[in-house]
Amino acid sequence: MADLPQDIRAQLYPEVEPFASGMLALDGLHSMYWEQCGNPNGAPVLFLHGGPGAGAAPAHRRFFDPAVYRIVIYDQRGAGRSMPLGELRENTTPHLVADIERLRRHLGIERWLVFGGSWGSTLALAYGEAHPERCSGFVLRGIFLCRRAEIEWFLYGLRHFFPEAWRAFTEPIPEAERGDLLAAYYRRLTDPDPKVHLPAARIWSTYEGSCSTLLPSPETVAYFGADAVALGLARIEAHYFSHGVFLPQNALLENVRRVRAIPAVIVQGRYDAVCPIVTADELHHAWPEAQYVVVPDAGHSAWEPGICKELVKATEKFKTTLIAAD
Repeated sequence: MADLPQDIRAQLYPEVEPFASGMLALDGLHSMYWEQCGNPNGAPVLFLHGGPGAGAAPAHRRFFDPAVYRIVIYDQRGAGRSMPLGELRENTTPHLVADIERLRRHLGIERWLVFGGSWGSTLALAYGEAHPERCSGFVLRGIFLCRRAEIEWFLYGLRHFFPEAWRAFTEPIPEAERGDLLAAYYRRLTDPDPKVHLPAARIWSTYEGSCSTLLPSPETVAYFGADAVALGLARIEAHYFSHGVFLPQNALLENVRRVRAIPAVIVQGRYDAVCPIVTADELHHAWPEAQYVVVPDAGHSAWEPGICKELVKATEKFKTTLIAAD
């Protein structure tokens, strides 16, 4: 987000500019934007943005002490500054996991702290379970395990807490199609005509932004509604949701044993409506070694004051342990 409230800015590290950036060719179709900030010789940390499809922003650099961390931020294929924006071909969870490994090798990094919220927590787990030897730790927020019930909750359950936002989400869809909102939106989001797919993308993305904070946040809604965010987020989310996020049902929870020996902090808002706390509770029950922090007065967004504070506290904790490990 471009305009963070003053109370949030005060919790974060100062703004920092990349010391290196580039586009990494992934195949004949996709190119991936990446950047590095902070200390070139510091402890590597990888930031995984949400969505899928939301893209990263300069503010995300500020969770990490730039004097200590080598901060790696990138936009997942089809998202943000990666190209082509909103591209669905060759875009699956296994592709994204392979992209992380390609980026790690490209940057010459042996192991890194993996930091991700919402879909970023999903991808962090998928990557960690595939490559545990490459992870020095995890900071996970707003846990989303991509199970069918969680996707159905996003599409239908949120109306119990945000009826106005859900009405705005559903009213543009003819009543005969509302029994399968995902299919209805996917058809529109994949329509080649911008007059069809752009309005659908704005509505989908604004719906998510409207439900992401405990208290109303016009700044959050405006950020989600911007075309550059909305197109990648809505189209890629609908694509992944329509295909069961390209993972076996409940695979992430069933395979958590692969990362249980790796230090982790899980941060969850008590009143997270987008990714309800029951999922984080299940993950912690399967991973009792992880530190589990429930923020009592927060929703989903990383920019909720209590969540932001706990995320910075987690990177401070890892700063000590990673330096000691070196």
